[in-house]
Amino acid sequence: MGCYSAVCSLQLYGIAIGSSELLCTHERTRLPLYSICVSIRSDCLHISISLSHPLSSERPGTGCEHSPSAPSSCVKRAVLESRVREMEEENRQIRLQLSQLQGTAGQPADGGNYGNAAWGASADTGPEDVENTAEERANHTECPRSPTVLKCELIHVACVCAGHNASRDVVTLVKSILFHRKNPLHFHFITDAVANQILSSLFQSWMVPSVQVSFYDADELKSEVSWIPNKHYSGIYGLMKLTLTKALPSDLTKVIVLDTDITFATDIAELWAIFRKFTDKQVIGLVENQSDWYLGNLWKNHKPWPALGRGFNTGVILLYLERLRRIGWEQMWRLTAERELMSMLSTSLADQDIFNVFIKQNPVLVHQLPCFWNVQLSDHTRSEQCYTEVSDLKVIHWNSPKKLRVKNKHVEFFRNLYLTFLEYDGNLLRRELFGCPSHATSESVQLQGALEELDEDDQCYDFRRERITVHRVHLYFLQYEYTPTGDDTDVTLVAQLSMDRLQMLEAICKHWEGPISLALYMSDAEAQQFLRYAQASEVLKNRKNVGYHIVYKEGQFYPVNLVRNVALRNANTPYVFLADVDFLPMYGLYDYLRYHVWTKGHAPTNYAKWRTATTPYKVEWEVDFEPYVVVKRDCPEYDQRFVGFGWNKVSHIMELDAQEYDLMVLPNAFMIHMPHAPSFDISKFRSSPGYRYCLQTLKEEFHQDLSRKYGAAALKYLTAQRNI
Repeated sequence: MGCYSAVCSLQLYGIAIGSSELLCTHERTRLPLYSICVSIRSDCLHISISLSHPLSSERPGTGCEHSPSAPSSCVKRAVLESRVREMEEENRQIRLQLSQLQGTAGQPADGGNYGNAAWGASADTGPEDVENTAEERANHTECPRSPTVLKCELIHVACVCAGHNASRDVVTLVKSILFHRKNPLHFHFITDAVANQILSSLFQSWMVPSVQVSFYDADELKSEVSWIPNKHYSGIYGLMKLTLTKALPSDLTKVIVLDTDITFATDIAELWAIFRKFTDKQVIGLVENQSDWYLGNLWKNHKPWPALGRGFNTGVILLYLERLRRIGWEQMWRLTAERELMSMLSTSLADQDIFNVFIKQNPVLVHQLPCFWNVQLSDHTRSEQCYTEVSDLKVIHWNSPKKLRVKNKHVEFFRNLYLTFLEYDGNLLRRELFGCPSHATSESVQLQGALEELDEDDQCYDFRRERITVHRVHLYFLQYEYTPTGDDTDVTLVAQLSMDRLQMLEAICKHWEGPISLALYMSDAEAQQFLRYAQASEVLKNRKNVGYHIVYKEGQFYPVNLVRNVALRNANTPYVFLADVDFLPMYGLYDYLRYHVWTKGHAPTNYAKWRTATTPYKVEWEVDFEPYVVVKRDCPEYDQRFVGFGWNKVSHIMELDAQEYDLMVLPNAFMIHMPHAPSFDISKFRSSPGYRYCLQTLKEEFHQDLSRKYGAAALKYLTAQRNI
């Protein structure tokens, strides 16, 4: 006799429930001898226990006396009958215990509000469970069936992503989805300009078959949620999931919505299939919150937003968009938020607070998902109750600000799973979905045409093949900030490097204070090593005007000029300094080069005339003119509002001109500019947006003061500044 078992379970009221099936077959004929199934339905705690075995109809006699193999076969038969009778008694006891449980299931075992199953159906039940034909019921046990997804059914996934760091997180999330998936996917990204540039370039160069990507401008949605005060670190982007019915296409009926800090441990089609379990009224699928946040007992005077029981976590959401639009979702959540903000004043957990108060008022609209679809690794979480074995895990949610450093009994296992996808070779995910038609992009058509033109018998085939290889590119891998100087003379150092030249980066950044565009040729694992190196380096982590662009390894050759072109295309200044990373620029070279191309600072001096002049000559003031001058002692003082770098000499010359000083150039008198290391203040100016913003504010105030002091005569400075 051979026995096979299958067990599925979920957590409800802190009690493991679900279904268990035991099927035993004859070792020679493989015919079923008996089948036992215990099924507990979470919507009504339905209990179904079935037992059938052909042996029971043969009693009291066993028929062994006619068997040629007696007595050994009779012994086996008797043992089997005895075992069946024992299981019947065990099942009778189970029935008794479960019937008692049904009478008390309305109250949680710990007196808390851990479960919400009394009002929300779980993924284990659905309308189709009652649609089985008589033939199906005859051939199957009463164990609930998992919903299925059609072979080539398109699955839609939405995600809000803003900034450089979130863009890196999205890549790991996408890798975990692609690794397990068996269906075509359509990703919908609501992004700021930074994430749009990074992710659009990445997916265009990744060229994953049967994957579509659409982008939606987050700036166009800000007005929808900017009126909501939010204390959460995600800022305004943490509220944008509320706008998805408006942001996404009107013909999109349903979508899975994910936070960027999610890792999948199973096929996302299993989650998509749960839409089929929704009742006619349900519009949102969520997992219960696994911390005590919404219970309001974390600290004294803790006052969370209203929620049903423990509330729900919005890191994983099933949104039935078609139904949400039908019930007027946009107006409903707005009215709910406005009403609660009158007393709560601001949200603490962004969109999650608003979703929860909406659900509390409309519980019939939510479909509660089993908690393994959102195992939340925040502090003080009850996530350990969501799984007993590794096979139970579906989705891991790093929803603590500590991320991988969160405290959890099994965090090492979760961290290793995350790191597996973090360093996984994304090229391996370019596999075809056999049997599913894939939409051919213009890039893929061109690539296929170029491949077909190659002659594999050509001695130089490998070289020619490398030329048309499309490498994945992740632009701006680290935080990048650059504001154009406005004088059209700035210059960027452009270079490429691989892992064996990484140690040169600190020296390069010390010698060159200006913007840098670096393309790094690395594997996925090496890119993560570089990230850790840069974050630990005191030199690199404080430089924000360096753009790091990862070109992922593929093939046997080093595509040096391709990597160089990636760096060159992503320089943001009018001039570039094309260099190699093992050539170290002299200290001050950045300022020296800008000095030689900057025409404004000393252009009015008219050097061509000065070379031949024998008598002094007058020049007129121009924007940003800052000559070295000789003036009387009682001249205006320097304006003390300008500190550090920027406009300290320019403002002084402007005031001299406003007081009608004549600017005279002396022949046969000159100074030589000596190269020197850039100052600490100029470094702050180039790396800090706050520094540059303040300098601009001071300049505007200075213009206003000039106008008050000198009247109409000072208008030319403001007009000239606005015309540059």
